[in-house]
Amino acid sequence: MGYLASIVMAEQLKEQRVEVSFVGAAPVQQVERASGVSEVEVHGHVLRCTVYGSFQPFLEALRGHEVISLRSIHQESE
Repeated sequence: MGYLASIVMAEQLKEQRVEVSFVGAAPVQQVERASGVSEVEVHGHVLRCTVYGSFQPFLEALRGHEVISLRSIHQESE
């Protein structure tokens, strides 16, 4: 995918609410530092946050942690 296509897709995916369940502890600090991620909450092995634009920095923050489930809900920005 080209750079322009990536920008267009990021614009279309402005905001998504994400819920991830982990085998072990959630990588809270890595996720909080990821570009475009905010509103990080953790309840046991479940992490919830909001991702703006590209999902790539968020996914890179999960590297090395075993994910049981991942759910994303597209949010309309106002």
